Amino acid sequence: MNSKVGGCQSPTFFILIIQCADMQVTTKAIVLSSIKYGDTSLIVKAFTESHGLKTYLLKGVLASKKGKIKSAYFLPLMHLEVVAVHKNKGTLERLKEVKVAMPYQSLHTDIIKNSLVLFLAEMLANSIQEEEEDLALFNYLEYTLHWLDEHSPPPNFHLLFLLNLSKYLGFYPDVTQRNMPYFDLVEGEFTTAPTLNPLIQGDEIVHFRKLLGINFDALQTVQINKLQRQELLKKVILYFELHLHGFRKPKSLAVLNAVFE
Repeated sequence: MNSKVGGCQSPTFFILIIQCADMQVTTKAIVLSSIKYGDTSLIVKAFTESHGLKTYLLKGVLASKKGKIKSAYFLPLMHLEVVAVHKNKGTLERLKEVKVAMPYQSLHTDIIKNSLVLFLAEMLANSIQEEEEDLALFNYLEYTLHWLDEHSPPPNFHLLFLLNLSKYLGFYPDVTQRNMPYFDLVEGEFTTAPTLNPLIQGDEIVHFRKLLGINFDALQTVQINKLQRQELLKKVILYFELHLHGFRKPKSLAVLNAVFE
């Protein structure tokens, strides 16, 4: 017996579900990571405008030089427009078409910017976990990456990027008592006295305060020396680790520190 529902035709209801489950979508996407799979394929993790975090299997993309989908599209933080087939079952998805949505001019060719890209891509891949639409977060990433592409990179760009990112992930610092001398990393708030939790204090908290609430154009006014920047970054990464389940410290941190020597 044949049945017909929603334009799909099948001899049984079970097969009908399988045939109708796939959904083709056109969406912008930002590449978070790309890992070689076997000799010729890639597994690409991307944050999409329409469906949040998605992971795609690109079979044979490394073997075919004439294919429409090029491996060069999947550099970290590439800004793409894709036509994808989503099963939405938490499994690997499929890409049918890929093109660059907004090309970068210097993000992958400038050595300092490229080091920032590698670090931020790893932080994002370790931080973003939701497979659901988050337009505010996508718009933030889209804006900040193109801002970085168009400007000389301020030394504290990554600090402000991560602090602002915590807002979209749900644990931005509570600034109601920002003049207090300690910041409790576990509670996410300023305190009048030290606690047993990890803290930002001393010179670090002065610089920490300067970064709260400013925009990227104001970064040039924030002066932090190399050692202070490295120590504050360690605290910000710890802040992410304390507030995100399963977060892993970025391996690219050493490379970033070396570039800013």
